[in-house]
Amino acid sequence: MNAIPIAYPTDWTEYELIDSGDGEKLERFGPDAASGYTLIRPDPRALWQKNNPALWETADASFKRTDPKTGQWIVNNPPPSVWTVAYHELKFTLRPTEFKHVGVFPEQAVNWNWIKEQVNEKPLNILNLFAYTGGATMAAASAGAKVTHVDAVKSTLTWAHENVTASGLADKPIRWIEDDAYKFVTREAKRGNYYDGIILDPPRFGRGTKGEVWKLEDDLPKMVSAIKQILSPNPTFVLINAYTADISSIVLLNLLNDLMKNYKGNLTFGELALKESHSDRLLPNGIFVRWANA
Repeated sequence: MNAIPIAYPTDWTEYELIDSGDGEKLERFGPDAASGYTLIRPDPRALWQKNNPALWETADASFKRTDPKTGQWIVNNPPPSVWTVAYHELKFTLRPTEFKHVGVFPEQAVNWNWIKEQVNEKPLNILNLFAYTGGATMAAASAGAKVTHVDAVKSTLTWAHENVTASGLADKPIRWIEDDAYKFVTREAKRGNYYDGIILDPPRFGRGTKGEVWKLEDDLPKMVSAIKQILSPNPTFVLINAYTADISSIVLLNLLNDLMKNYKGNLTFGELALKESHSDRLLPNGIFVRWANA
């Protein structure tokens, strides 16, 4: 029986998963335990019991659902007026949102490191789709790539631009595109534009700039087929990341294998997780598949 690989970051200093359980997670964002800001956020995958309930009692804020999609923050202590975290040279400006997110997905550090290894100071042309607040964009740009950053939400593009500036990468060749990801890819194919590396980080459900509906199960296969038209003749890498619990990383593996079967390279896949700082327990956070040129 083959075990599915599990990857999780081990080198965060300004983020900590303190504990998890009973459908929630307790996290620290900030320089250290003394000055960091602690949050309780829902996580439906944390079906087990909390290891240390007493640690939760002093959390600075918690997010409570008011309906299946949104909720409200209960704030015991307000966050810093300038609330940031750093992962090596990458800096993220944080703020609470009505969807429980704060602007960074810490488990993605595993993918950022992998992206930097693939770029490795080569002047590659990289496309980052569903690019959110720019972690993958910054990783690629800091390693020497030219990046096209695509997101359908204007405020999220602005947020990503703030992070790029805070990270000292404002002079890097980053093209900012507010557009529906699938429509942008099809237009790029008609223009004859090609990319050496493509990053996809699609949501389970979303809407484009003109109300286009995105459903992962229906639209990811179409997207994977479409990006075949914009891959350079000798691509360097493709990365697909997803958060839904409805599909397996094996699904992503099979999709990407179909796309890259005529290219010589290596496929890896698995789960992304975060490790609790007070135990060896892992909290699953998503699934991924990567192809890299042999």
